[in-house]
Amino acid sequence: MATFTFRTAGETHGPALVTIVEGVPAGLPVRVEEINRELARRQVGYGRGERMQIEKDEAEILSGVRFGKAMGGPVALLLRNRDWVNWREKMAQDGDGEGIPKLDTARPGHADLPGILKYGHEDVRNVLERASARETAARVMAGALAKVLLRELGVAIVGHVLSIGTYQVSAAIEGNRKAAERAEGSPLRMADPAVEAEVMRWIDGLKEAGTTAGGVVEVIATGVPPGLGSYVAWDRRLDGRLGQALMCIPAIKGVEVGGGVGLAGMQGIDVHDEVFPGGNPAETFLGKFLLPFHRDTNRAGGLEGGMTNGEPVVVRAAMKPIPTQSVPLRTVTIDRYAASTAHRERSDVCAVPAASVVAEAMVAIVLADAFLEKFGGDAMRDILYNYSGYLQRICGE
Repeated sequence: MATFTFRTAGETHGPALVTIVEGVPAGLPVRVEEINRELARRQVGYGRGERMQIEKDEAEILSGVRFGKAMGGPVALLLRNRDWVNWREKMAQDGDGEGIPKLDTARPGHADLPGILKYGHEDVRNVLERASARETAARVMAGALAKVLLRELGVAIVGHVLSIGTYQVSAAIEGNRKAAERAEGSPLRMADPAVEAEVMRWIDGLKEAGTTAGGVVEVIATGVPPGLGSYVAWDRRLDGRLGQALMCIPAIKGVEVGGGVGLAGMQGIDVHDEVFPGGNPAETFLGKFLLPFHRDTNRAGGLEGGMTNGEPVVVRAAMKPIPTQSVPLRTVTIDRYAASTAHRERSDVCAVPAASVVAEAMVAIVLADAFLEKFGGDAMRDILYNYSGYLQRICGE
C-alpha cells in the first residue's frame, strides 16, 4: 500500500484542478511559494501554446497545513483555471447542454476514440477535458511536496531535456547532474546552447508547417541511499514503480533506467558497474554518512534488483509529438464512423521542456513513497531518526 500518494480532480476548461496528497509527514515545511515555483517551471518553454499565455498557475492550500508546517493529515491544494471564464457555458455543471454543439470527431493519438467507446459518451469533449495534459499541473503540486520531503532527507532532483526531434545534446551531458542544473531557465531546458539554438529554429519551422515535436527528458536524483524498493515482490520493485509513474504522463511512450535499451547491445563485461573499496567523499547522505564502497560507472542508473544501490537514480522518458495538429489529421465521426478530419484544440508545438518538470514531480513522488515505506514515521523527526540509524548501520559509523 502506498504511503505517499495523491489524487487529482478537474477538467482542462473547468473551474479548477484539485490535488489531495496523503502521507505528508507532520512537521514538514510547506510553503505555497515553493509549490508555485514548480508550477511556473512547468508553464515555460519555447514552443508552448496560447493556453500558457492565459494561465498564471498559483496554488491555494486548503487543508493539512498550519503555520507553515504539515499537520499529518491530507493536504488539499486548489489551482484555479483562469480560462474557466471563457468556458462557463460550454462546461456548465447544470442544465441540459441545449444549444452547445457536440464534438463528434476523434483526434488520432488522443484518448478521444477509446474514451467514448469505454464510457459511452456522445461528445468527445467529455473525454478530452479530463484526458488533457492540463491535469499534469495538479501532479506538479503533489510533486512539489514530495520534493520538499526529499530535500529534508538530503535528496535533490533535477530534470532536463536530452533531445527534441533528431537534435541531441552532447553525450557528456547525459546523467550529469551539474550539466542538467545548467539547463534551468534555458528556453528548452537543454544544457547545450548550440544544439538548443538549432532546435528553436526547427520548432519555428514546425509551427509554420502546422505540426509538432517530441523528445527525450532525463531526471537525476542524487543523495538516494541504497535499499529503497525491494526484490521480494514484483510490485515493490522500484524500477517498475518509476516506470509506471513516468509512463502515465500524457504522450510518454518509452522509459529507460540508466543505460536503458542501449545496454542490450553490449557485452556483459562492459555493462555492469563494478564495486571498489572506499567511499567517494563527494557522495554522502544527510551530509555526513559515507558508504564504504564506490563505483566508477552508473550504467544501472542507481537501481539493481528493484532497489536503489547508492548511486544517483537516472531515468529517461521519451515523449511522442503532441497529436493535435494545426493541419487536421484524417479520422472518423464517432456516431457513424464516417470519414472526416479531426477538430483542433489549442495545443503546443513542443511541450518537451514541460514534460521534464512533470517527470521530476513523478519521480519525486515515487521516491518519497519509497522513503516512507522504508523508514516509516508520521512525523519528520521520527523519519529522520530512523533514517539516521539505518545510515549509521550500513555506513559502519
